[in-house]
Amino acid sequence: MKTSPPAIARADLIEGMAKGMAVLESFDVQRQRLNASLAAERAGITRAAARRHLLTLAHLGYLDSDGRYFWLSPKVLRFSGSFLASSRLPRAVQPTLNRLSAQTGESFSVAVLDGHEVVIVGRSGYTASSAGAPGVSSPRVQAYGLHLGARLPAHATSTGRMLLAGLSAAQLKRWIDERLMDGSLPRLTAHTLTQPAAFKRALAQARRDDYCVARQEHELGVHALAVPLRDAQGRTVAALNWVSSADRMQEPALQREWLPLLLDAAAQLRPLL
Repeated sequence: MKTSPPAIARADLIEGMAKGMAVLESFDVQRQRLNASLAAERAGITRAAARRHLLTLAHLGYLDSDGRYFWLSPKVLRFSGSFLASSRLPRAVQPTLNRLSAQTGESFSVAVLDGHEVVIVGRSGYTASSAGAPGVSSPRVQAYGLHLGARLPAHATSTGRMLLAGLSAAQLKRWIDERLMDGSLPRLTAHTLTQPAAFKRALAQARRDDYCVARQEHELGVHALAVPLRDAQGRTVAALNWVSSADRMQEPALQREWLPLLLDAAAQLRPLL
Protein backbone atom coordinates (compact mmCIF):
# COMPACT_ATOMS: atom_id res chain seq x y z
CA MET A 1 0.00 0.00 0.00
CA LYS A 2 1.59 3.22 -1.13
CA THR A 3 1.29 6.16 1.27
CA SER A 4 4.34 8.33 0.49
CA PRO A 5 7.20 8.25 -2.03
CA PRO A 6 10.59 6.91 -0.92
CA ALA A 7 13.32 9.39 -0.04
CA ILE A 8 15.86 10.29 -2.72
CA ALA A 9 19.12 12.18 -2.64
CA ARG A 10 18.88 15.54 -4.36
CA ALA A 11 21.77 14.61 -6.67
CA ASP A 12 19.75 11.63 -7.90
CA LEU A 13 16.57 13.61 -8.61
CA ILE A 14 15.96 14.45 -12.27
CA GLU A 15 14.00 17.66 -11.82
CA GLY A 16 12.98 17.89 -15.47
CA MET A 17 11.35 14.48 -15.31
CA ALA A 18 9.64 15.38 -12.03
CA LYS A 19 8.21 18.55 -13.55
CA GLY A 20 7.07 16.70 -16.65
CA MET A 21 5.25 14.12 -14.54
CA ALA A 22 3.68 16.93 -12.49
CA VAL A 23 2.30 18.41 -15.71
CA LEU A 24 0.98 15.03 -16.81
CA GLU A 25 -0.68 14.49 -13.43
CA SER A 26 -2.33 17.92 -13.68
CA PHE A 27 -5.02 16.44 -15.92
CA ASP A 28 -7.96 15.00 -13.98
CA VAL A 29 -11.75 14.87 -13.91
CA GLN A 30 -12.02 18.54 -12.91
CA ARG A 31 -9.55 19.73 -15.56
CA GLN A 32 -9.59 17.55 -18.67
CA ARG A 33 -8.13 20.24 -20.93
CA LEU A 34 -5.30 22.55 -19.95
CA ASN A 35 -3.39 25.39 -21.56
CA ALA A 36 0.10 26.46 -20.50
CA SER A 37 -1.17 28.87 -17.83
CA LEU A 38 -3.48 26.33 -16.20
CA ALA A 39 -0.85 23.58 -16.34
CA ALA A 40 1.72 25.92 -14.77
CA GLU A 41 -0.65 26.78 -11.94
CA ARG A 42 -1.54 23.15 -11.26
CA ALA A 43 2.01 21.81 -11.51
CA GLY A 44 3.60 24.67 -9.58
CA ILE A 45 6.05 25.67 -12.32
CA THR A 46 6.49 28.66 -14.63
CA ARG A 47 4.28 29.12 -17.68
CA ALA A 48 7.29 28.84 -19.98
CA ALA A 49 8.34 25.53 -18.42
CA ALA A 50 4.77 24.22 -18.54
CA ARG A 51 4.52 25.10 -22.23
CA ARG A 52 7.72 23.20 -23.03
CA HIS A 53 6.56 20.15 -21.10
CA LEU A 54 3.14 20.21 -22.78
CA LEU A 55 4.71 20.45 -26.23
CA THR A 56 7.16 17.65 -25.43
CA LEU A 57 4.44 15.37 -24.10
CA ALA A 58 2.35 16.08 -27.19
CA HIS A 59 5.39 15.31 -29.39
CA LEU A 60 5.82 11.98 -27.58
CA GLY A 61 2.16 11.16 -28.12
CA TYR A 62 0.94 11.35 -24.52
CA LEU A 63 -1.14 14.49 -25.16
CA ASP A 64 -3.35 15.72 -27.99
CA SER A 65 -3.77 19.42 -28.74
CA ASP A 66 -5.74 21.89 -30.81
CA GLY A 67 -2.84 24.35 -30.71
CA ARG A 68 -3.94 26.06 -27.52
CA TYR A 69 -5.35 23.44 -25.17
CA PHE A 70 -3.95 20.00 -24.40
CA TRP A 71 -5.62 16.80 -23.24
CA LEU A 72 -4.56 13.23 -22.49
CA SER A 73 -4.24 10.85 -25.43
CA PRO A 74 -4.95 7.09 -25.33
CA LYS A 75 -1.21 6.45 -25.15
CA VAL A 76 -1.19 7.21 -21.42
CA LEU A 77 -3.16 3.97 -20.95
CA ARG A 78 0.06 2.10 -21.68
CA PHE A 79 1.10 2.78 -18.09
CA SER A 80 -2.08 1.37 -16.54
CA GLY A 81 -2.15 -1.53 -19.00
CA SER A 82 1.43 -2.47 -18.14
CA PHE A 83 0.68 -2.28 -14.42
CA LEU A 84 -2.45 -4.44 -14.66
CA ALA A 85 -0.64 -6.98 -16.83
CA SER A 86 2.54 -7.23 -14.75
CA SER A 87 1.52 -6.47 -11.15
CA ARG A 88 0.88 -9.46 -8.92
CA LEU A 89 -2.09 -8.01 -7.03
CA PRO A 90 -4.55 -7.52 -9.96
CA ARG A 91 -3.78 -11.00 -11.28
CA ALA A 92 -4.20 -12.55 -7.83
CA VAL A 93 -7.61 -11.01 -7.07
CA GLN A 94 -9.31 -11.27 -10.48
CA PRO A 95 -10.41 -14.95 -10.23
CA THR A 96 -12.01 -14.26 -6.84
CA LEU A 97 -13.77 -11.15 -8.17
CA ASN A 98 -15.13 -13.17 -11.09
CA ARG A 99 -16.31 -15.93 -8.74
CA LEU A 100 -18.11 -13.47 -6.47
CA SER A 101 -19.82 -11.90 -9.46
CA ALA A 102 -20.91 -15.28 -10.85
CA GLN A 103 -22.17 -16.34 -7.43
CA THR A 104 -24.23 -13.23 -6.65
CA GLY A 105 -24.83 -11.38 -9.91
CA GLU A 106 -23.18 -8.32 -8.35
CA SER A 107 -20.07 -6.27 -9.12
CA PHE A 108 -17.08 -6.17 -6.79
CA SER A 109 -13.89 -4.09 -6.75
CA VAL A 110 -10.42 -4.17 -5.21
CA ALA A 111 -8.64 -0.88 -4.51
CA VAL A 112 -5.28 0.26 -3.16
CA LEU A 113 -4.31 3.51 -1.44
CA ASP A 114 -2.28 6.01 -3.47
CA GLY A 115 -1.75 9.25 -1.60
CA HIS A 116 -5.11 10.90 -0.93
CA GLU A 117 -7.00 8.59 -3.28
CA VAL A 118 -7.81 4.96 -3.80
CA VAL A 119 -7.18 3.35 -7.19
CA ILE A 120 -9.29 0.47 -8.47
CA VAL A 121 -6.92 -2.30 -9.56
CA GLY A 122 -9.47 -5.12 -9.85
CA ARG A 123 -13.07 -5.10 -11.02
CA SER A 124 -15.54 -7.89 -11.70
CA GLY A 125 -18.09 -7.75 -14.47
CA TYR A 126 -21.80 -8.04 -13.79
CA THR A 127 -23.20 -11.55 -14.27
CA ALA A 128 -26.85 -11.56 -15.29
CA SER A 129 -27.36 -15.13 -14.05
CA SER A 130 -27.97 -14.49 -10.36
CA ALA A 131 -30.62 -16.98 -9.32
CA GLY A 132 -30.43 -17.58 -5.61
CA ALA A 133 -28.17 -14.59 -4.96
CA PRO A 134 -28.71 -12.72 -1.68
CA GLY A 135 -31.20 -9.88 -2.10
CA VAL A 136 -31.35 -10.26 -5.87
CA SER A 137 -34.87 -8.87 -6.09
CA SER A 138 -33.63 -5.32 -5.47
CA PRO A 139 -32.25 -3.28 -8.37
CA ARG A 140 -28.47 -3.03 -8.50
CA VAL A 141 -26.76 0.29 -7.87
CA GLN A 142 -23.93 1.37 -10.15
CA ALA A 143 -21.64 4.03 -8.75
CA TYR A 144 -20.17 6.50 -11.21
CA GLY A 145 -16.56 5.99 -12.23
CA LEU A 146 -16.05 2.46 -10.88
CA HIS A 147 -13.74 1.14 -13.58
CA LEU A 148 -10.21 -0.21 -13.65
CA GLY A 149 -7.77 2.58 -12.91
CA ALA A 150 -10.43 4.91 -11.49
CA ARG A 151 -9.24 7.18 -8.69
CA LEU A 152 -11.63 8.04 -5.87
CA PRO A 153 -11.18 10.21 -2.74
CA ALA A 154 -10.05 7.96 0.10
CA HIS A 155 -11.80 9.84 2.88
CA ALA A 156 -15.28 9.39 1.37
CA THR A 157 -15.15 5.76 0.23
CA SER A 158 -15.46 2.45 2.05
CA THR A 159 -12.24 1.11 0.55
CA GLY A 160 -10.38 4.30 1.47
CA ARG A 161 -11.58 4.18 5.05
CA MET A 162 -10.59 0.53 5.35
CA LEU A 163 -7.12 1.20 3.95
CA LEU A 164 -6.60 4.25 6.15
CA ALA A 165 -7.67 2.21 9.18
CA GLY A 166 -4.72 -0.05 8.44
CA LEU A 167 -2.15 2.75 8.71
CA SER A 168 -0.03 3.34 11.78
CA ALA A 169 -0.95 6.25 14.05
CA ALA A 170 1.94 8.32 12.68
CA GLN A 171 1.05 7.56 9.04
CA LEU A 172 -2.60 8.41 9.62
CA LYS A 173 -1.79 11.70 11.35
CA ARG A 174 0.45 12.71 8.45
CA TRP A 175 -2.25 11.73 5.94
CA ILE A 176 -4.96 13.74 7.69
CA ASP A 177 -2.70 16.78 8.18
CA GLU A 178 -1.83 16.79 4.48
CA ARG A 179 -5.45 16.30 3.38
CA LEU A 180 -7.08 18.98 5.51
CA MET A 181 -8.34 21.99 3.61
CA ASP A 182 -9.45 24.98 5.68
CA GLY A 183 -9.66 22.75 8.74
CA SER A 184 -11.92 20.11 7.19
CA LEU A 185 -11.92 17.35 4.61
CA PRO A 186 -13.47 18.01 1.17
CA ARG A 187 -17.26 17.63 1.10
CA LEU A 188 -18.68 15.59 -1.78
CA THR A 189 -22.27 15.12 -0.58
CA ALA A 190 -24.29 16.22 2.43
CA HIS A 191 -23.34 12.91 4.06
CA THR A 192 -19.55 13.21 3.73
CA LEU A 193 -17.66 13.26 7.03
CA THR A 194 -15.52 16.38 6.84
CA GLN A 195 -14.56 17.12 10.44
CA PRO A 196 -11.28 15.45 11.52
CA ALA A 197 -12.64 14.27 14.89
CA ALA A 198 -15.66 12.53 13.35
CA PHE A 199 -13.50 11.09 10.60
CA LYS A 200 -11.02 9.65 13.11
CA ARG A 201 -13.89 8.07 15.06
CA ALA A 202 -15.15 6.44 11.85
CA LEU A 203 -11.68 5.03 11.15
CA ALA A 204 -11.40 3.71 14.71
CA GLN A 205 -14.79 2.00 14.28
CA ALA A 206 -13.68 0.44 10.99
CA ARG A 207 -10.51 -0.81 12.68
CA ARG A 208 -12.53 -2.42 15.50
CA ASP A 209 -15.15 -3.93 13.19
CA ASP A 210 -12.68 -5.01 10.51
CA TYR A 211 -15.11 -3.75 7.88
CA CYS A 212 -16.47 -0.39 6.76
CA VAL A 213 -19.79 0.85 5.38
CA ALA A 214 -19.85 4.25 3.65
CA ARG A 215 -23.35 5.57 3.11
CA GLN A 216 -23.80 8.18 0.35
CA GLU A 217 -20.56 9.94 1.25
CA HIS A 218 -19.03 9.83 -2.22
CA GLU A 219 -22.19 9.72 -4.32
CA LEU A 220 -25.88 10.10 -3.44
CA GLY A 221 -27.79 6.83 -3.44
CA VAL A 222 -24.61 4.76 -3.27
CA HIS A 223 -23.80 2.61 -0.22
CA ALA A 224 -20.65 0.51 -0.09
CA LEU A 225 -19.25 -2.24 2.11
CA ALA A 226 -15.49 -2.90 2.26
CA VAL A 227 -13.22 -5.38 4.04
CA PRO A 228 -9.41 -5.35 4.22
CA LEU A 229 -7.23 -7.62 2.14
CA ARG A 230 -4.16 -8.63 4.13
CA ASP A 231 -1.02 -10.45 3.14
CA ALA A 232 0.53 -13.40 4.99
CA GLN A 233 2.27 -10.98 7.39
CA GLY A 234 -1.02 -9.34 8.33
CA ARG A 235 -0.39 -6.07 6.49
CA THR A 236 -3.38 -4.43 4.81
CA VAL A 237 -2.42 -4.22 1.13
CA ALA A 238 -5.81 -3.56 -0.50
CA ALA A 239 -9.54 -3.47 0.18
CA LEU A 240 -12.41 -5.44 -1.35
CA ASN A 241 -15.80 -3.77 -1.70
CA TRP A 242 -19.37 -4.19 -2.90
CA VAL A 243 -21.67 -1.31 -3.84
CA SER A 244 -25.45 -1.46 -3.38
CA SER A 245 -28.57 0.38 -2.24
CA ALA A 246 -29.59 1.41 1.27
CA ASP A 247 -32.16 -1.37 1.81
CA ARG A 248 -29.62 -4.08 1.01
CA MET A 249 -27.10 -2.56 3.41
CA GLN A 250 -29.37 -2.99 6.43
CA GLU A 251 -27.71 -4.77 9.35
CA PRO A 252 -29.57 -8.15 9.28
CA ALA A 253 -28.72 -8.89 5.64
CA LEU A 254 -25.35 -7.18 5.94
CA GLN A 255 -24.21 -9.33 8.86
CA ARG A 256 -25.89 -12.54 7.70
CA GLU A 257 -25.07 -12.58 4.00
CA TRP A 258 -22.83 -9.94 2.50
CA LEU A 259 -20.19 -9.39 5.17
CA PRO A 260 -19.45 -13.13 5.57
CA LEU A 261 -19.21 -13.40 1.79
CA LEU A 262 -16.56 -10.67 1.57
CA LEU A 263 -14.66 -11.83 4.66
CA ASP A 264 -14.51 -15.38 3.31
CA ALA A 265 -13.15 -14.08 -0.01
CA ALA A 266 -10.54 -12.01 1.87
CA ALA A 267 -9.45 -15.09 3.85
CA GLN A 268 -9.07 -17.12 0.67
CA LEU A 269 -6.99 -14.38 -0.96
CA ARG A 270 -4.61 -13.90 1.99
CA PRO A 271 -2.10 -16.64 1.00
CA LEU A 272 -1.90 -15.13 -2.50
CA LEU A 273 -1.15 -11.53 -1.50
